[in-house]
Amino acid sequence: MQEIILALIAGAGVGALFSMLQLPLPAPPVLSGIIGIVGVYLGGEGYKLIMQWLFT
Repeated sequence: MQEIILALIAGAGVGALFSMLQLPLPAPPVLSGIIGIVGVYLGGEGYKLIMQWLFT
């Protein structure tokens, strides 16, 4: 849980810094981009689980 809170704080800090410098936010601008990131993560974790299941 601590890792999640630290990531949220770091992300908020980066977002504030980019806004202060008037730069575009380094994040997907729409929900589909965020869902794509979640899909990449789930695909990577799913691959690890399948490989572990097949070779153990």
